[in-house]
Order: sequence, then C-alpha cells, then structure tokens
Amino acid sequence: MKLLPNEIKKIAVFRALQLGDMLCVIPAIRALRHAYPDAEIYLLGLPWACAYTQRFNDYFDGFIHFPGYPGLPEQAFDARTFADFLPLIQQMEFDLVLQMQGNGSVINPLMELFGARHVAGFSTEGHYAPENSLFMPYPNYGSEIRRHLLLMEHLGFEPMGTELEFPLSSADREELEGLDMNFLPKKYVCIHPGSRGAWRQWPVQYFAMLGNYCAEQGYEVLVTGTNDEQDIVTSVINHVDFEAIDMAGKTSLGAMGVLINDAAMLISNCTGVSHIAAALKTPSIVLSMDGEPERWGPIDKLTHRTINWLQTPDFNLVFNETVDLMQQIA
Repeated sequence: MKLLPNEIKKIAVFRALQLGDMLCVIPAIRALRHAYPDAEIYLLGLPWACAYTQRFNDYFDGFIHFPGYPGLPEQAFDARTFADFLPLIQQMEFDLVLQMQGNGSVINPLMELFGARHVAGFSTEGHYAPENSLFMPYPNYGSEIRRHLLLMEHLGFEPMGTELEFPLSSADREELEGLDMNFLPKKYVCIHPGSRGAWRQWPVQYFAMLGNYCAEQGYEVLVTGTNDEQDIVTSVINHVDFEAIDMAGKTSLGAMGVLINDAAMLISNCTGVSHIAAALKTPSIVLSMDGEPERWGPIDKLTHRTINWLQTPDFNLVFNETVDLMQQIA
C-alpha cells in the first residue's frame, strides 16, 4: 500500500457524474473502504448524489456538491459558486483526493487546488498530472468497473470483487407497496425505454415487440421511466397489443430498485437502471446504443445480455436473446 492507513484520515472522491457512472465505481470504493476502514470518505459530486452517499453510507461519510468546472458537460459552470466551493474544500484539509472522474485531461489541474496532502488518480499523456507515483495512465480499455479497480490496484489496495451493489431499505419497499398495485414478484417484466440522451434510445416499436412476447409468455409488462420520460413511455404503451402498466414518474430511485429486484427481467437501454439490475442480479436485456458495450455493459454475460446495436442492428438477434433468457429464468 503506497499510503498507510495511519497517514490517511480524510479522503475525497471526485466523481461528478450520473447514476450508472456512480454505480460502476462501487467495487473500487469498496476496496478503498477496506483499505481505510477508519477514514472519513466524502464524495464530491453532482447534487443528486447526496442521496447516493446516503444509500451507500457503509462507504461514504459525507457529500459535498461540486459546482461545475469549464470543460465538464454535466452541469453549467457558475464562477461565483465555484469561488465559494474552493476555500471550503481547502479548509477540509483532506489527506487524499482521488480523481475518479475520467482520464484527467480536463480536471487534473483543479485537483492540485484542493490543497490535499496527497492526490491520486488517472492521467493522460500530453496533459497535466501531478508528478507523483499515485497517478497512473488512464486505461482506455475494458469495463468501467475494472478501469477503476486498476487504480485501486495501482495504489496497493486489496481487491474486493467486481460485483455491483444497490442497497434497498424497508422504506423503499414500503413506498412501492404504498402504490397498492399488487405486482407478484417474478411475474412481471420491466421495460425501460428512456435514457438521458435521445441518441441512446432504442426504437420504441422494438421495445413494444419484446413487450408483446413477454405478455404472451404470461408476464405483466410494466413500462418504467421518470416524469421527463413520460412521452417515450406512453409511446411504447401505444405500440403494444395488450394493456401495459404505465409506471412513469411513480417511483423514487429506491422504489424503482425494489421494482427491478422483484422483476423477472428488465429490458432497457444501457443506462442507470441496467446497472441496478446488474447489482440486484435481475436478468436483463441491455441495448447498447453508444458503441461502448464492453465498457458499460454488465460483466455477467449470461444473466445480462448486452447487444451492440450500432454494430449489429438486427431485431431478430435481440429477440432471440430475449427468448433464450426467458427460457433460462422460467
């Protein structure tokens, strides 16, 4: 281990990204927590991630909202808010800041301004990185999970497996039960046609065709999404040949986790819910529309079937994978 536990009492993890990105680093955070069981670990992230740290409170002790930075697209940069943020971080006097945002080409100079005793993370040739042994070249290959585990290995931390996690609470289950919709566990399939970017969304008529098949096999079909995804949820429902259940905007993230946990199968784009299904070991069909299935698709290829639609835009291939997976879980 390059930094001994008695030297590291306060850690900041910098990763200001969305749900799927955050779930993929949990195996690395698990190794970090195992290496420093008594340290305070804070996440520097987007506003929504405050609830994420509360869900993963075995690993995180606190949350600090990162207000944006020029060159990072996840949120608009506010110079005045940033001016308040920087001295706050410096006053925290972190022993270690981990840059887990990406390859470091944009963000590494900022890491130095946090005033931590040590900074570690990824770097890219031709771009700035602190000159210390705690940085490693960004591994631009393999799954997102394993990329961050390579950083943990570089720092000398014992690996704690590649499994994802999504803790569920009694409050999550009570919320879902409060909807009084009487879904029988493992007797329904969730179809999630939305994603943050429209270019990452598989055509709704194909989702509907898979929904028709699941209904023919005796499963209820629930079409899920956020309030903002109501239009695409409605479009799928309008394309099916049976009465599907509209779940758009009806659940919090936690209740959605329970819904996926109890489902027979999830069919979705490669987005946050696909990582929840991987964490909860719910069988899934994942449509990769971004050309990076090996990076973002689940590691377990038997329980979770990821189809690279950009490489093989063949509905029959997806349908056959769905039939095979349905037979596996029957």
